[in-house]
Amino acid sequence: MALAVPRTWVVGEVVAAATLNAEIRDQFLDLIAGWTSYTPAWTSTGTAPALGNGSLFGRYKVIGKKCTAAWEHVMGTTTTFGTGTWAWSLPFTAASPSSSSANFAFIGQGRGHSATTWYTGAASVLKGGSVARIFSHNTPTEWSPTQPHTWVGAATNYLHGEVTYETV
Repeated sequence: MALAVPRTWVVGEVVAAATLNAEIRDQFLDLIAGWTSYTPAWTSTGTAPALGNGSLFGRYKVIGKKCTAAWEHVMGTTTTFGTGTWAWSLPFTAASPSSSSANFAFIGQGRGHSATTWYTGAASVLKGGSVARIFSHNTPTEWSPTQPHTWVGAATNYLHGEVTYETV
């Protein structure tokens, strides 16, 4: 992902169509372009979970160095949940702002559903990180096989996450 640097113009310069296209048109194309699909990897800090017949879909949009990534994770009847806390891979590594603390994080949102209840959380990616985690709003814990509820292999158990972050 190359970031276009705006040109410095000189007084009296004759501007060619190709230059205008590169400097103006192409920048606007980034703004109106559609989202790009990607498949996040689902990992954990313990025994690896397995998607089985569930589904995991992601998409992202980049404007300049700002990336918004969103994912949908539906549990299947053969999904296994592993152990430890969960993470979902992002399409690009997050930047590491040099003036920020070691714990600097980009924050987004998460929402999960059991068969009867909605759960909300904060999606987070640490500076320099390449995965997002979701933390429960009601308890300061990361989502896992038993947080924010005990997940089961059924299409009624699913979650969504989204985070906007600066890329490297």
